[in-house]
Amino acid sequence: MKPDATRAEIDRVVEVIEKLGFKGHPMPGENRTAIGITGNRGSVDPAHFENLPGVAEAIRVTKPYKLISNDLKPGRSVVRVGNASIGGGGLAMIAGPCAVESSEQVFAVAEAVAASGARFFRGGAFKPRTSPYAFQGMGEDGLKILSEVRSQFGLNIVTEAMDEHGIDMVEKYGDCIQIGARNMQNFSLLKYAGRAKKPVLLKRGLSATLDELLLAAEYIMAEGNYDVILCERGIRTFADHARNTIDLSIVPAVRRLSHLPIIVDPSHGTGHNYMVEPMALAGVAVGADGLIIEVHPCPEEALCDGAQALRPDQYVEVVEQVMRVHDAMSLAATVAS
Repeated sequence: MKPDATRAEIDRVVEVIEKLGFKGHPMPGENRTAIGITGNRGSVDPAHFENLPGVAEAIRVTKPYKLISNDLKPGRSVVRVGNASIGGGGLAMIAGPCAVESSEQVFAVAEAVAASGARFFRGGAFKPRTSPYAFQGMGEDGLKILSEVRSQFGLNIVTEAMDEHGIDMVEKYGDCIQIGARNMQNFSLLKYAGRAKKPVLLKRGLSATLDELLLAAEYIMAEGNYDVILCERGIRTFADHARNTIDLSIVPAVRRLSHLPIIVDPSHGTGHNYMVEPMALAGVAVGADGLIIEVHPCPEEALCDGAQALRPDQYVEVVEQVMRVHDAMSLAATVAS
């Protein structure tokens, strides 16, 4: 649409799209609104729209993913999560324990996370585990504890949902729905998340390609939820020195193709706490919009993924280091421009 297009002109274009039997997706940008079209089985004649009031141009998108593409929205998306944002040039820090184990454990971590200046708190109430006998999470009781963290510390809650019921629960208690790596291609779950009213943090699957990750995000956006954040959390390779192989090359690759923000998970990406800081620094250096880091007051006693968790004091040190890198890169970019 033209920069000065009115709300009525945007609505008129969507009305024409729907009369043709398709679905319109208005997506406001910094300077103008783009309207994506989905539901078509073949090419759509641009003449349907080119002469409508407020339309600047009709662009044919040839990629299999449309709504997440830079072709539709050249500017970077900023996703609002609670009272803070991810994307737009800042560095979002999302930190907390892998799993909610008790109020005492969670509040001890939340105090350190809030003191570090972070705006987001992670914690799993539902835990997909390889073994059926491993700790599966506290369920709704865990979500209630996370809700108390938001009330007391002002942190926005990012937590995983494993099924449709879980999405409903996270919508009730949390601020951002996490779709884990094992569910990245659970298409019915992605569609349900696309109808949710909360942002979605989508983690890359265990062996997913770039296109598969982008198309999974497209599933969510095609249902009308445009607030999607991508996450690189490591993939499975032949290497055995780390739990997973963290693929930082996907960050610039995503930024080249998509307007969606992408963050990096150096905790799951490596599985070892001594690797978290260097990989976090590297993630910031390649342009990630944020980091998601596991923190536990006593990692050796953690019920889930203790080997990759940082103690609160270690986490604070990591935040100081990554912010130095981020600030230096921001300064360099400003000077270059």
